[in-house]
Amino acid sequence: MPERRRVLFVTDLAYQARGRRYCDEDIFLASRLRDAFDIALCHPLDAAALMDTFDVVVVRNSGPVLHYQKEYDAFREQAVTRGIRVYNPLSGRGDMAGKQYLLDLTAAGYPVIPTIDRPEDLHLLPEAGQYAVKPKAGADSIGLTFVPREQLSDLAYGDVLVQPRIDFRYEVSFYYVDDTFQYALHAPDPERRWVLEPYEPTDTDLAFARRFIDWNTLDHGIQRVDACRTREGELLLVELEDLNPYLSLDLVSDRTRGSFVASMAASLHRFLDAQPRV
Repeated sequence: MPERRRVLFVTDLAYQARGRRYCDEDIFLASRLRDAFDIALCHPLDAAALMDTFDVVVVRNSGPVLHYQKEYDAFREQAVTRGIRVYNPLSGRGDMAGKQYLLDLTAAGYPVIPTIDRPEDLHLLPEAGQYAVKPKAGADSIGLTFVPREQLSDLAYGDVLVQPRIDFRYEVSFYYVDDTFQYALHAPDPERRWVLEPYEPTDTDLAFARRFIDWNTLDHGIQRVDACRTREGELLLVELEDLNPYLSLDLVSDRTRGSFVASMAASLHRFLDAQPRV
């Protein structure tokens, strides 16, 4: 019998998220992945001290890293220096690397909510009743405010992003393991982001989401593509979550949950086979 791989599963079981129970999802995932791996759970602040004796560190529902940014940066640096395999790999270009990707995708003409971070680019924003102002290092809507256009020139630029406030019909999320679509969920009520229901995507929807998966170039890992459907029917990217995306596994069928776990386990094995430890 081949030796079982050892997984350090990083999660903050006590983190309180609005409308979601992070701990339940990670308890479920860890219990099911235990069929294929030897697993130990740890808090994100303990990961750097424990990771040397494991084959891979799996970062899951660890909460917004801005709450422990210094420690997270040290974890990343030590993982790279010590040749520790981290899943998702630390090369992600989405939220893992901050919000710069929203600016890059806007400049490249991707279907994303138009985003700027300099006053000289205000002319690039379409007319809107209000504009969203959010910290570049933000997460979970922390620090998000809305202002009218006449106040945009007075903002303290440098650490904030500015976007038009979109009058959308609903938000929808597409969930991937590696480059394979798993399922989609949507929030029919724009005022209740985390009251989600199953969503059957069209081929056009999947082509939209796949553009961002391809752009991110992560060979392995879990990603969530968040989008909003405008009144005109267009999908626009809201976020590309590639650090620790919440999966809402409690809202999908048993069959879909089981398929996701199997896909994640297979992805982890492929990742470990492709990334021999130094």
